[in-house]
Amino acid sequence: MATEVINNVPENTEKEKVATEDAPADNGQTKEEPPTEKVEEKVEEKKVEPAPPKITVHKANFEKDVVYLYQFSRTPLLPSTSPYCLKVETWLRLAGIKYENVDHKAKFRSKKGQLPFVELNGEEIADSTFIIKELSEKFNKDLDAALTPEQRVVSHAMISMIENHLSWVMLWWRAKYPDSVIKGYQVNLQNALNTRLPNPILNFCYKLTAARKGMKKAKAHGIGVHSQDEIVELGKNDLRVLSDLLSDRPFFFGDEPTLLDVVAFANLAQVHFIDKEVAHPLRDGMNESFPNLVGLVSRIKERAFNDWDDICNTLDLNAHLPKPVKETKETKEGTGPAEKQPLPDEPEKGKGDEKEKELEKETDEKGKEKENEKEKEK
Repeated sequence: MATEVINNVPENTEKEKVATEDAPADNGQTKEEPPTEKVEEKVEEKKVEPAPPKITVHKANFEKDVVYLYQFSRTPLLPSTSPYCLKVETWLRLAGIKYENVDHKAKFRSKKGQLPFVELNGEEIADSTFIIKELSEKFNKDLDAALTPEQRVVSHAMISMIENHLSWVMLWWRAKYPDSVIKGYQVNLQNALNTRLPNPILNFCYKLTAARKGMKKAKAHGIGVHSQDEIVELGKNDLRVLSDLLSDRPFFFGDEPTLLDVVAFANLAQVHFIDKEVAHPLRDGMNESFPNLVGLVSRIKERAFNDWDDICNTLDLNAHLPKPVKETKETKEGTGPAEKQPLPDEPEKGKGDEKEKELEKETDEKGKEKENEKEKEK
């Protein structure tokens, strides 16, 4: 069936033809009137300066290029019971980056809902992996700079095994035995959370929440569906792999620590430093079967935390920072305590006493002279 094509262009009507014929010819003599220009009043608009961006960090009065670390409180046995917090702080110390711990009593979390997180120059960086990645680029500090491509592959695989498998064995143990966590790390929740609630109530609440949430996470991960013996065996297998890789070297890839050493230390320290009175199968297995891992923990501790004892005794978050020294003025000889200087408005004590004595002598002498004169007159 043929379709008709309709031309939409209108044809000139007869009237249009007549109008065009009657129109006078333009010989270039007609002048076009210029269009009237509309003079618009220019209103001077005040330039509004854009407001400076609001700082969304917790540390508003930050110092430039200083890393502010948010983590959990200290414990008497190790600097942090979080392997990820200990990982970041250990890396900062080995990299030689200036940082400061913020004492927030575990109240703050990152935008991702995690600890640790850091703030640098008014910006937040969350998650330990991305914290180390961005800070290493910012400060040009790469602990893995000397590694070969093959070593980088091994490092990535081992870090993934530690953080995605071995750490979950430790998390399962904490969820299974929350009371052992409090005793094993000597945690004082009242001080850590800065609350007036008594420790027995806090410990009871911790046991309920930690056990429930921890076991849910462990089962969601998959590690929690196994029996206790099976989970312990899986953890010891990871320790054996790390021990075989380390061999008799001081660190995994030679004489200098790398990111793998930092991650291994942060996780193994959670087991190694548990109170000896609390039973832990991985700690006992590491001490008996994998002594080279114990040596690795000791070497990283000595290199990164020379103030370890001070941290654990005082629970000071910033034991690494120099404390303000009290000024003591020395005497002229340079020894002994400084003499107390008189205030500007007060006369010196020594001179005041001498003047008083002189006045007393003068009054006594005048009194005697008057008495002698009276006697002579008589």
